[in-house]
Amino acid sequence: MTVTINSDLGEGIGLHSFGNDEELLNLIDVANVACGFHASDPQIMEHTVAIAFRQRVAVGAHPGFPDLVGFGRRAISMTPDEVENMVRYQVGALSAFLDKYDLPLNHIKPHGALYGVASQQPEVMAAIARVARDYSVPVFGLAGTLHQEVAEELGVGFVGELYVDLDYSAAGELLIKRKPQPIDPAAAAERVARALETGKVTSVEGTEVEISFNSICVHSDPYNAADVVRALKNIIH
Repeated sequence: MTVTINSDLGEGIGLHSFGNDEELLNLIDVANVACGFHASDPQIMEHTVAIAFRQRVAVGAHPGFPDLVGFGRRAISMTPDEVENMVRYQVGALSAFLDKYDLPLNHIKPHGALYGVASQQPEVMAAIARVARDYSVPVFGLAGTLHQEVAEELGVGFVGELYVDLDYSAAGELLIKRKPQPIDPAAAAERVARALETGKVTSVEGTEVEISFNSICVHSDPYNAADVVRALKNIIH
């Protein structure tokens, strides 16, 4: 099984707000680039795509709810049409910068609260999947949830993810935080090694949760994100 490492990038505001992004782009396989609604701006997007082009990193769109203050971690009530238009608008913005560098759009991965809502409300997931279908790209999400079920119903490719810096509930739901906290690289590597061997992770309740994945997400927020990626590369490469 080929497993990639992806990270959510371009989530600053302003030309000099790149955080760990430049270092991570030297290490990861896939970048999920924010598109301006929960974070990012034209300068951030252009800079991130330019580096991804040089480093041969695949780039996907990371659309979120229009919530700069809450960083897209707060759900906003929208109709399915509104969700579809919101996602299409953001994907189109990123695609303009990809076109500049003759890079293809690799995938769509909803951000934060949109990711969570899409795993629970089929009409929201369907709105996202329709945009992915129009661009002929897969959706990144949680296997065994509506992310996968709805994508497959609509004939859209699906890539399951494993998170190393967020916890899982006993029901297999991802416990989304406003700001992921640093994780010990060795502990992250242990989670991945165990998941690869057994197909399971341990929930916060201590129960075993089955997990199917082809990509591992490492958030860029923590100061040691690059160290975590390096530890994971030793496991999967």
